[in-house]
Amino acid sequence: MSDAYVPESRWRTLAAAVLVGGGLLLAGGVAVRGLFGGGQEGGVSAGVDVSRVAFRDAEGNRHTLADYQGKVVLVDVWATWCPPCRKSLPEVAELQKAGGDRFVVLPISVDRDGWNDVKPFLAQNPRLGLTAYLPDGERGLEPFGEISGIPTTLIVDRKGRLVQRWAGYAEGRARRALDEALKAR
Repeated sequence: MSDAYVPESRWRTLAAAVLVGGGLLLAGGVAVRGLFGGGQEGGVSAGVDVSRVAFRDAEGNRHTLADYQGKVVLVDVWATWCPPCRKSLPEVAELQKAGGDRFVVLPISVDRDGWNDVKPFLAQNPRLGLTAYLPDGERGLEPFGEISGIPTTLIVDRKGRLVQRWAGYAEGRARRALDEALKAR
């Protein structure tokens, strides 16, 4: 072993540690920003009409948020591979089951393989009892603006306008935001 090899090895180890540490700090910053308010970045602002958002159910039927005019809508953008999404899904499913005449909950998956990912996931997690949807093509969620992190939750008022938007999961936040939107007239 030459003398030059040892420092090079240490340099590589140090460089790898710096890259991993920097990546963890960046990921932590994104998660914290999503939990504590930075959720509007890249997306549309409150008050914007998002009723054109289009999605499909498991049977292939096309829907838009305009179909739910008169109801408050909670949209949860998620994916099967996302740990914070998986953590939020029991709460989303509970809210979806509680919906009715006043509100609806629409979990829209952005998994790359669509139903090929979502259907097996739902079959493996029957206790959720979740009814999921997929965006209608590449532009289905476009009215929301950029969605740069998941889960992203959006609250839409009875007229199809965005009320709130945030990225990340904090237990109870969706329920509180939904309750607040339901109180507004």
